[in-house]
Amino acid sequence: MGRLRAELQPLADVRATERGFTLVPHRGLGREVVVLAPPVAERHAAVLALLADGESWSSSALAIALDASPRTVQRALEQLAAAGKVQPYGRGPTRRWMTPPVLGFPTTLLLPGPLPSS
Repeated sequence: MGRLRAELQPLADVRATERGFTLVPHRGLGREVVVLAPPVAERHAAVLALLADGESWSSSALAIALDASPRTVQRALEQLAAAGKVQPYGRGPTRRWMTPPVLGFPTTLLLPGPLPSS
């Protein structure tokens, strides 16, 4: 999180909230925050949104992030796995969940540098 704050410092502040973090643009820049993610309109869209960055999550971490019961998240993950939208790795308490990698694309978003001023 520290590296993210350092990179974004010229443009915005990253502030902790009770439910996670929020991005607050600096005044005077005339910019708004835009999320670069396709909208997902399906039953377990919130779970898929958290898994979309390619990182692995435990079901308990997903439950905390979604403010849902662990069993609710486990059911969602089982349904998404049956549909081929997520994959489990590991067993028992070390089990983590990820979205399947997209062939030909890196799983993390690489930004080359600051965007040009408009």
